[in-house]
Amino acid sequence: MANKNDYNADSIKVLEGLEGVRKRPAMYIGSTGKEGLHHLVYEVVDNSVDEALAGFCKIIKVSINKNGSVTVEDDGRGIPVEINQTYKVPALQLALTKLHAGGKFDKKSYQISGGLHGVGVSVVNALSKKLIVDIKREGKIYGQEYSRGDPKTKLEVVGKCNEGESGTTVIFWPDDEIFPTAVFDYKILETRFREITFLNAGLKIILDDEVKEKKEEFYAAGGLIEFVKWINKSKETLHKPIYFKRENDGITVDVGLQYNVGYNENLFGFVNTINTVEGGTHVSGFKTALTRVLNDYLKKTGNGKEEALSGDDAREGLTAIVSIKIPHPQFEGQTKTKLGNSEVKGLVDSIVTTALSEFFEENPAIAKKIVTKVLESAKARLAAKKARDLVRRKSAFSFSGLPGKLADCSAKKTEETELYIVEGESAGGSSRQARNKEFQAILPLKGKILNVEKSSPSKALSSEEIANLITAIGTGVGEQFDMSKLRYNKVVMMSDADVDGEHIKTLLLTFFFRFMPQLIENGKIYGAMPPLFRIRKGQEDHYVYSEEELKKMTEKLGSNATITRFKGLGEMSVDQLWDTTMNPKSRKIKKIFIEDAIEADRIFTMLMGDDVQARKDFIHENAKEANLDI
Repeated sequence: MANKNDYNADSIKVLEGLEGVRKRPAMYIGSTGKEGLHHLVYEVVDNSVDEALAGFCKIIKVSINKNGSVTVEDDGRGIPVEINQTYKVPALQLALTKLHAGGKFDKKSYQISGGLHGVGVSVVNALSKKLIVDIKREGKIYGQEYSRGDPKTKLEVVGKCNEGESGTTVIFWPDDEIFPTAVFDYKILETRFREITFLNAGLKIILDDEVKEKKEEFYAAGGLIEFVKWINKSKETLHKPIYFKRENDGITVDVGLQYNVGYNENLFGFVNTINTVEGGTHVSGFKTALTRVLNDYLKKTGNGKEEALSGDDAREGLTAIVSIKIPHPQFEGQTKTKLGNSEVKGLVDSIVTTALSEFFEENPAIAKKIVTKVLESAKARLAAKKARDLVRRKSAFSFSGLPGKLADCSAKKTEETELYIVEGESAGGSSRQARNKEFQAILPLKGKILNVEKSSPSKALSSEEIANLITAIGTGVGEQFDMSKLRYNKVVMMSDADVDGEHIKTLLLTFFFRFMPQLIENGKIYGAMPPLFRIRKGQEDHYVYSEEELKKMTEKLGSNATITRFKGLGEMSVDQLWDTTMNPKSRKIKKIFIEDAIEADRIFTMLMGDDVQARKDFIHENAKEANLDI
């Protein structure tokens, strides 16, 4: 036990240099898992993109190297190498070793930047076991090497380059003391770099993976128009993309939008090329303006109804990109997931209102198609409301209005509770017996739920199984979604490890992604992992979850082991189901999260939509990843 006298002046520590980053890396890059690992690449690339935004960079080359390092090279101005008179060290060394050191604070070197906080490249340096930087400036190549944030060599001239040639090259090796794994995923980087080039028309990014021997160039001369087309490429669209760009008070607003015949909303916001996955004032301004313009147009053309369009009506089937460039963005947190500038909402609202109203006046044929679409959405919404009210009336005599099939838990505190969504009545019965009634609730599904990707919201919300899901979870959907009304801390999908079971899980994920994405974003959706095999030797049981684990375990146990393959949850005894799949102390469970919302939308559209050939190609390409019984 600590003595109160032990707490004195010497107890107050100052973490010098980049030591604080190494002590608390998640504060700067989000995590030390796959997300944080790739964030290192983003931080270096964002510096190069800032050079492009300033008009000095045309090409960025990113290489995943066989030796475990990543190289980022640009043809920008090159980080300055002269001695900084305040700190008496080269400016390059200052940028690499000091937090909040950079050329992005006085707005003389950069009017616009994504790497606003000035911690990017220094954080990458701190979390790399080795980092080499080369700078081309004024006919010379300067080089310096670092390790875990500390310079290992002095900055010196290491070669020559052509006069007028300039740029920065950073090679870094992620520190295995910080990151459990340092394997870079080509697909994740590919998605991010494609987005960057869509948002910066004329910028080229070359991604070269030496490990997978794969190379690709990303370039979009058409900017946001091409971005919208890319997102909608598997969808049937109603009209050509609408695009406008305006500047006001030093803020540039870029908007591209297009409606498709589907029912899902895809609205993505970007600030200085940073994907603000949680939205912010720029997205709010766009939503307000879009709904107002459509309602005003309906009144003007005599199509207005007594009840105005809701935001959900206006955005059903919409794909839109709202990209702004702003000198002084105020993000919430270092990972920049939400814009907070209050002045931006009114500015975006005003620009979108003017530009979209003008477009509708000049393009009445397109305006008519959009108006017809949103009016159908409003009609479907009212029908869905009646359907939900009917479901509520049917449930009025059940306890708390909850679905009759729900076996609820007794705990009242949400943070202690779990809802298991179970495939079939048989598995539902087993799981009801196996569960801990205090904190685990069971909701059995009657077969496969509706594929909401190919169904209108009114049809989806009229489905009894989906209505039961929504009622049990408690949050509501769409504009009525309220996270504070969530009845369970974890929502767990539990199905057999076969084709049907995986299909049910995919249908559920589609529902959550389209109707309750906030649950995924807040880490509330999970997938249960029932074992595939039981290996019994003597009186001892071992459970494994893949063919590979089975091979290793049988080799370890030797001969005379009995192997049982579980075809479904119903084959397990109540004790086995509890021990392997439901007991928090011994189970395995997967948390579902969204790495990239745009890519997730593309995958769901392709897997669950009407593009049969694209789905076949995807299954053929990824079949080897499956681990289930056909």
